[in-house]
Amino acid sequence: MKLRAPHYCSAQFVTRSISKLNIAGVVIALLGTILWGTSASGEDAGGQALSPQRIQSITSAIDSEAIIANAKVTKDWLSYGLDYYETRYSKLSQINTESVKNLGLKWTYNLESLRGVEATPLIVDGIMYVSASWSVVHAIDVRTGKRIWTYDPEVPRTGGYKGCCDVVNRGVALYKGKVFVGSYDGRLVAIDAATGKKVWEKDTIIDHSHSYTVTGAPRVVKGKVLIGNGGAEFGVRGYITAYDAETGEQAWRWFVVPGDPSKPYEDESMAAAAKTWDPAGKYWVNGGGGTPWDTMAYDPDLNLVYIGTGNGAPWTRNLRSPAGGDNLYLASIVALNPDTGKYVWHYQETPGDNWDYTSTQQIILADIMLNGQERKVILHAPKNGFFFVIDRTNGKFISAKNYVDVNWATGYDASGRPIEVPEARSDKSFDSIPGPFGAHNWHPMSFNPQTGLVYIPAQNVPMNLTAQKNWTHNASVPGNPMSGLGWNLGYDVNLTPPKSQPFGRLIAWDPVKQEQVWKQDYASPWNGGTLATAGNLVFQGTADGRFVAYNAKTGEKLWDSPTGTGVVAGPATYLVDGTQYVSVAVGWGGVYGEMQRATDKEGPGTVFTFAIGGKAPLPEFAKYPIGDLLEGVKYDVANVGPGTQLYVSHCGFCHGTPGVDKGGNIKNLGYSDSATIANLKDIVFKGPFMSLGMPDFTGRLSDDDVVKIQAFIQGTADAIRSKK
Repeated sequence: MKLRAPHYCSAQFVTRSISKLNIAGVVIALLGTILWGTSASGEDAGGQALSPQRIQSITSAIDSEAIIANAKVTKDWLSYGLDYYETRYSKLSQINTESVKNLGLKWTYNLESLRGVEATPLIVDGIMYVSASWSVVHAIDVRTGKRIWTYDPEVPRTGGYKGCCDVVNRGVALYKGKVFVGSYDGRLVAIDAATGKKVWEKDTIIDHSHSYTVTGAPRVVKGKVLIGNGGAEFGVRGYITAYDAETGEQAWRWFVVPGDPSKPYEDESMAAAAKTWDPAGKYWVNGGGGTPWDTMAYDPDLNLVYIGTGNGAPWTRNLRSPAGGDNLYLASIVALNPDTGKYVWHYQETPGDNWDYTSTQQIILADIMLNGQERKVILHAPKNGFFFVIDRTNGKFISAKNYVDVNWATGYDASGRPIEVPEARSDKSFDSIPGPFGAHNWHPMSFNPQTGLVYIPAQNVPMNLTAQKNWTHNASVPGNPMSGLGWNLGYDVNLTPPKSQPFGRLIAWDPVKQEQVWKQDYASPWNGGTLATAGNLVFQGTADGRFVAYNAKTGEKLWDSPTGTGVVAGPATYLVDGTQYVSVAVGWGGVYGEMQRATDKEGPGTVFTFAIGGKAPLPEFAKYPIGDLLEGVKYDVANVGPGTQLYVSHCGFCHGTPGVDKGGNIKNLGYSDSATIANLKDIVFKGPFMSLGMPDFTGRLSDDDVVKIQAFIQGTADAIRSKK
């Protein structure tokens, strides 16, 4: 497989003002070239050769019963969240608070990717399956760190801009000899686990005129592969689909929000939901949103699948549903029958979502003691900043408490509804806390039943929202964030500079007392997922390029190792030939990682694998080349203002505010060479980067528009230079 260059557009929501030029830019950046890369390397730990026949024998035994049985011992890591309860709690204790000081690197494996890596590896009997950016899947021999096979679904790079949040993939599913991956462009692919050959694929997208994507990991329940989708910012209608694992035939589909009321509703749940939407907003034209793009959990005893649903489309409720309403089933936890897809119950965490407060963050199922009684509950920390405890048998609200500072609500009443602050829904600019990046995003949390604590990757990314009064579906309007590429937010972003402060934090949360027990503060938001173990440890990768182990009870840092670039994915631990390993897939990216960075290093996506006594050398990390601030491109000052608006609506959410930030995995244009910006027309119109993911702006921008954008880029760089 060739080492691929990055794609050049796809991201999400941060704009900033440069007061001197009144520039509303958007902070997200792109890494132009990559300098660091290593071959797969490792130490042979013995064991039988992993022939295709042996792999087939091992993986064919993995089914729902095997996943349930493994949860009792956690020798392997067979599902995205380890078990169907999604606890990410391993019962292995060879690596513990005493031995962790001797943890060392066993091997690294080059994923050959230059964008975000968000996948948690699956491991069975020393065979690892992990995905990288662009939905490429790798099979690795854990005993040696060597490649077994790779599978590339060949996602068209020209469609990279169709997603809001990087060309990522959070992982695969394993079931009866097949590996399942959802491709970025919306296909579900079944791969032979032994050979890496495609067995079948299905197009999961109902309407290719809209920008649907798939970035989440599938789950397999009772022979059915479940997959959701993303794209609410682009005006889609969310749904989850189940496919037969053997044949790929569709078993059922459940829509999250109602469709066109002039047509029959798909089921009773959609008819009920329609009563909570105002048809005057013609919500079905813009899809409504609700995309279930990440979390799922399953209770075999109750025979219920739980999904978390996404935000509204557009974000502001006043536009999609002018008379108000809860807008079911946005920002909700929904229970479905896995055999039929039939709706069973829901609990809506953010009624009438107005702030991109998705509930797609990881759902954990647990049995905990509340008021002297054991309760079957859901533990959830969605974007909106409140930690929820919900009865998973019936969806009834038990409690909610904010785990970070919030300003949109003061709490939840006894019925489980938020007590909102009126200013949060006004037409005036609102400094949303937490912002749309969420107090907790997709980065998985974990639950340790020994300590009784949940370990949450918490954060704040400041953002100010101003509702638009004259928004039109799919209209490309200069100044409307990314509207030139199909975004439909209904908000202007950071017209008023936000006042809240950014932070990244690991929080150990007691779900019974609903209080923080300990915390660790980080250098930046956007830190990786967590792993809890019976060795009284919590593992987490950080934005500033470390993999860290903490005492699960006290929060004391016990060990860390450099990873070069920032870590966003969740780690996994497992046992092979009597040795406990810990692996984490490293690759800086995701929506925040496209725009920002907390390290001065760069490298390709890499799997780091550790064990007690490991002595493999760390890879060499290249220094991230920022370059000099752009200068020398001639421009007319009168074009800076119009260029600002065009940049925000076409370029900003991919390339960021020129010169303001260092850039993440997308290069900031303020540090481009002058020849690149002077010849911008040759790049944006059928340019050389189309094969890398940059859209062709032919028909979207004119030659005169490009001249104005050039003025904005160079003018902003000049303004920054004069300030310095």
